Amino acid sequence: MTGHNLALPLLLSVSDVTRLIRNSLEDQFQDVWIEGEISNLRAPSSGHLYFTLKDSQSQLRGVLFRSGALRLRFALQEGLAVIARGRISVYEPRGEYQLIVDSLEPKGVGAFQLAFEQLKERLSQEGLFDEARKRRLPAFPRTVGVVTSLTGAAIRDIVAVLRRRCPIVNLLIAPVPVQGDGAGASIAEAIDALSAMPQVEVLIVGRGGGASEDLWAFNEEAVVRAIARSRVPVVSAVGHEIDVTLSDFAADHRAPTPSAAAEAVVPVLDEIMERLDELARRLSRIVDTMLQMQRHRFERSLNVLHEIRFRIQTEAQRLDELRDGLTRIFTEQLTTLHREMVERRHLLLAQGPQSRIQRSLVLIPQLCKRLEQEARRGLIGRRQSVALQMAALDALSPLAILQRGFSIVQTVSDGRVLRRASDVAVGASVQVRLAEGQLVCQVDKVMPSSIA
Repeated sequence: MTGHNLALPLLLSVSDVTRLIRNSLEDQFQDVWIEGEISNLRAPSSGHLYFTLKDSQSQLRGVLFRSGALRLRFALQEGLAVIARGRISVYEPRGEYQLIVDSLEPKGVGAFQLAFEQLKERLSQEGLFDEARKRRLPAFPRTVGVVTSLTGAAIRDIVAVLRRRCPIVNLLIAPVPVQGDGAGASIAEAIDALSAMPQVEVLIVGRGGGASEDLWAFNEEAVVRAIARSRVPVVSAVGHEIDVTLSDFAADHRAPTPSAAAEAVVPVLDEIMERLDELARRLSRIVDTMLQMQRHRFERSLNVLHEIRFRIQTEAQRLDELRDGLTRIFTEQLTTLHREMVERRHLLLAQGPQSRIQRSLVLIPQLCKRLEQEARRGLIGRRQSVALQMAALDALSPLAILQRGFSIVQTVSDGRVLRRASDVAVGASVQVRLAEGQLVCQVDKVMPSSIA
């Protein structure tokens, strides 16, 4: 700056100075890599991430806008050591310089590995990887669903193994991209679609080998959750035996390769047919042996039946003889009983019960008259006894005593009968009951019983 400029300083506004500083910083720090620890992390609904990068001596505000935040493979956490790449700028409303972040990487571990561990821990806490959720694969599935790419070697291996082991099995393939943006969402939608088909009994989900980044679609949360909610058992067949994805943990069965997955879901049809033939031969031998044993038992039963038939015929003949003897005995007894009945009838008629009845009928009017006389005398006696008892009751009745000039004195307050003069005080009201009517009186004087 010249002496003339020092003599005539520029008059700048705050905004002008802030803008000049921002331009200067952005020119000098267009692409910087900064190492620090995340603190004061904020994630508002806008999707932007605000935080502070700090070390033991200083701190620097940073912002990762929504577009960059969506590309993160891991979740930012307080205290996480990171390496941030971006440019230095100034937030003019507050006059503060900050780092506008373009990309973030966790220090000491790759972003993919950190994202893998974070998601694995979270889904494991939800129970998606529990062994208790694992289901057994069907022994003889009729339809197998496959979710994979049509261009990879995995589908060729799966189809070849299925056709070799069990040619009669039906195959439904949902072709999907297995890597790149949107692959995870496509795989999850295909799993849901095949699982909803009633004819599908088991699913194979996977792809051939590749780098960890190539297999990342099978670590995405949408794919893991689709496998966990599948209606049918799922076999995970991602990469080679050394490759491990979150889909392997959620699946009901993990196969080291796509070919091994095909071997796991279907049996070898030829072996089953050979086993069935062997079982049929064994069953035939068992049936022949059982039929032979039953034939021998039947023949023995026939001999027993012949003997039983002979005994039945003998007993039937004896029954005929017994029936004839009983018929003769019953006939003779009936004849004897008939003869005795005729004789007793003649005897009853000879005794003349009808004449005896006629004689007895003459006595009935006489007996009725005697009964009437006795009843009348008894009734008169009872009436006299009742009259005497009523007269005795009248003599004992309190009402009869009142008729003779006596009275009953009671207190007005509680109706208590007075038996002694001392039971009432002077001035008290008493009620006097007469033979006809009642009197309410006031006591003027109380005289003891000793006074005449």
